[in-house]
Amino acid sequence: MYIKENTLENLFSKSKTVVFETVKSSVKGLTSEEADKRLVENGRNELIATKKKSWFIMFLDQFKDLMIIILLIAAVLSVVTSGGEDISDAIIILAVVLINAAFGVYQEGRAEAAIEALKNMSSPAARVRRDGHIAEIDSKNLVLGDIVLLEAGDVVPADIRLLESASLKIEESALTGESVPVEKDAKSEISEDAGIGDRLNSAYQNSNVTYGRATGVVIATGMSTEVGKIAKMIESADETETPLKRNLNRLSGFLTWMILGIAIVTFVVHVLRLDQITPNGLVEGLMTSVALAVAAIPEGLPAIVTIVLSLSTQVLAKQNSIIRKLPAVETLGSTDIICSDKTGTLTMNKMTVEKLYRNMILEEASAPVESSDLTLQIMNFANDTKLTEAGELLGDPTETALVKYGQDKNYDLTDELIIHPRIAELPFDSDRKLMSTVHEFDGYFFVAVKGAPDQLLKRLNKKSVNGEVSKLTEADSEAILAINKLLATQALRVLMMAYKEIDEIPSDLNKLEEDLIFAGLVGMIDPERPEAADAVATAKSAGIRPIMITGDHQDTAEAIAKRLGLIDEEDNEDHVLTGAELNELTDEEFQKKVKQYSVYARVSPEHKVRIVKAWQNEGKVVAMTGDGVNDAPALKTADIGIGMGITGTEVSKGASDMILADDNFATIITAVHEGRKVFANIQRSIQYLLSANTAEVLTVFLATLFGWATLLPVHLLWINLVTDTLPAIALGVEPAEPGIMNEKPRGKKASFFSGGVLSSIIYQGILQAGLVIAVYGLALAFPAHTVANTSISQAQELLRHIGDGTHAILIDHIALISALEHADALTMSFATLGLIQLFHAFNVKSVYQSIFTVGLWKNRTFNWALPVSFVLLGITILVPGFNQLFHVSQLDPYQWLMVMIASISVIIIVEGVKLIQRNLSNKTL
Repeated sequence: MYIKENTLENLFSKSKTVVFETVKSSVKGLTSEEADKRLVENGRNELIATKKKSWFIMFLDQFKDLMIIILLIAAVLSVVTSGGEDISDAIIILAVVLINAAFGVYQEGRAEAAIEALKNMSSPAARVRRDGHIAEIDSKNLVLGDIVLLEAGDVVPADIRLLESASLKIEESALTGESVPVEKDAKSEISEDAGIGDRLNSAYQNSNVTYGRATGVVIATGMSTEVGKIAKMIESADETETPLKRNLNRLSGFLTWMILGIAIVTFVVHVLRLDQITPNGLVEGLMTSVALAVAAIPEGLPAIVTIVLSLSTQVLAKQNSIIRKLPAVETLGSTDIICSDKTGTLTMNKMTVEKLYRNMILEEASAPVESSDLTLQIMNFANDTKLTEAGELLGDPTETALVKYGQDKNYDLTDELIIHPRIAELPFDSDRKLMSTVHEFDGYFFVAVKGAPDQLLKRLNKKSVNGEVSKLTEADSEAILAINKLLATQALRVLMMAYKEIDEIPSDLNKLEEDLIFAGLVGMIDPERPEAADAVATAKSAGIRPIMITGDHQDTAEAIAKRLGLIDEEDNEDHVLTGAELNELTDEEFQKKVKQYSVYARVSPEHKVRIVKAWQNEGKVVAMTGDGVNDAPALKTADIGIGMGITGTEVSKGASDMILADDNFATIITAVHEGRKVFANIQRSIQYLLSANTAEVLTVFLATLFGWATLLPVHLLWINLVTDTLPAIALGVEPAEPGIMNEKPRGKKASFFSGGVLSSIIYQGILQAGLVIAVYGLALAFPAHTVANTSISQAQELLRHIGDGTHAILIDHIALISALEHADALTMSFATLGLIQLFHAFNVKSVYQSIFTVGLWKNRTFNWALPVSFVLLGITILVPGFNQLFHVSQLDPYQWLMVMIASISVIIIVEGVKLIQRNLSNKTL
């Protein structure tokens, strides 16, 4: 048996006879032998999951970053130029790179584990007709032509063409985005161009049967289902480059050229200083250049960025945001557009009673209602909702909403049904659009009827107002229709409640729905989340434009959008575009109009991708939320895909960069705040590290130019990898500056050097270098050791402690003192550079704001990092035994005072510059 793939298309538009001929089956179903044969030929009914990366591949991926590559090259060069004798630089750099890679792999693996824990989708069993009998099988073993039986509570196991249906309702929000269950009818005739949401004679894999029952024939399984087709779209979707990656690549490129330039200039200067060019001189110049280049590289930056992002994922996890990919944290902060699904994200995904029209008066649902109220009683009686032992309500969302309303009004349906049991009923029918139940009372029977207002109004002749029954006039009917229309314009789903009292139950139950008494109207809606409107307002104040994209009807989408503030109530312009209207526009036409629309209704997966790409073409960073498989292609196309943890399908989660554990739009805005803070903190770390490295490079370069020895390689290495790293990490977890959510998104063109960071790096680097050189010069001009106050033996002993044996064996007293003076100057410049950078960390808390405004001690990590770094620096100078290792001398109080004055002055000077900058900025404004 072989069935051509193309013959299975559009079977929803074909007759049942053609369907059976195409799938080679009948109403009797398949034999077990035939089913096994088809299973071998066509494969199992399951999605083929994308192959996950191995731990080894994830580890290798961490080394694709340009900054990491530069660090590795620098490590190799440091070994080569030292002839293999000095490998300390290489070991430390390699350690940094490996730690960075380990962090990346750990985070990816941890996120995957979190996603696995969120997956609650299991392969449901399917009831099929095989060998002439009803059997229950694993849905993965379903094949084309199987006859499947569906009833309320079932998950549709494959794509099915319905053969028979009775009051069937299926919830398809995961596939179409429509929040309300769809009424299905096997008899419906559907055109070939109908969208999935309008194919009323078909049921699709992973949707849920909420009401009624049906029989159907399987027309697609596995990757051939509508769910499978979307999974294929995900495979072909291009993954966008994150703003963080773009910025790090730009930074890496900038540093590469800068470091090459520094190395070349330093080499040339060193060679020109020599009286004659010799092989030894060239090698020495090359070694100096490489050492300086290594000093210019912020070795700790990759690890710091990873640590900052990892720490932020911990914060976000506590706020119900699970990050799958580390750069997604920062991407959130640069978001310009948030395209959000309506159902479950902006709304509660729970039908709720909102308005009542009873006693001919329109009321809010919050108005008090007595338990004896007729409208309340009817909505509970004419209802098939089941109450579990755990207190959960099971059934059609519309009906459970009515029972939930009764519970909120202290109406005990369980007790009422014991007192007044249901003894007869007319089930809901898609033709009548009514449901009736009969309940036994003392001396009479109470008939409760619930249904569509347009159908039920025809069967009314009386009304009940405050317990008094009177004739229903034409004016009353018009008033009821007016209220019904008003509620409909507010996107409420309206049901009418009616009743009558009879002495006996008629043999023809259809007569139950004649000569009825009007009790009231009930308006229901899937309401917006309480915090959603505030979240939308916050997003707008942050310069972010929220866009609603939903599979729901236009009126419903527009009403919710207005209630959330996505559309101005007073604005009469058209801000809603339907999928059908979008189909009429070319990509070029839509691109011109994309800024006009804030709401899209009745859209398909292809439409969502078009919308995301159109905004990306405008240069915007786009976030996309979704929970259904229909959202997955757009989730992957967006700059950041945000999946739903509660209602989300496995496919949508797999395509996402971030998972919302609470499915809440407000959580996205919280995550955006964290993302903006992360970018600002990475900027702080970069400003701190690069201004420090600029100071080191300038200091060593000037020393090379004038033949001085201000800093040794071991000093630079200690400051770069020990003293600098802890404050840089601490700056990466600074609290957000006030007003961060009142700023506009920085845009795709912004870099880590934006917002005054580059100019700050330059002038602060020059300032630090100037202070270090000044201290070195003052140390030589006003030495603590002179020929007069230091004997030969004292000088020799001091130099031995420093580890400078070549000078210690000198006989010339003046030469010994000179060596000791330079050792003191070297120690003071080392101490000054280290301390300046520690004090400078306070300056970097804000580019323009005073440190007294942003707060000195708000960051606990910072409060610990600085003292620890201070101790680590002090150990190299003050603790015996470290002097020889770092070639430093003991300083007296006078020398320490000079060092401290120079170090603290960096705060005073930078504070003065910031004050000038703020005054100039205020004058400009």
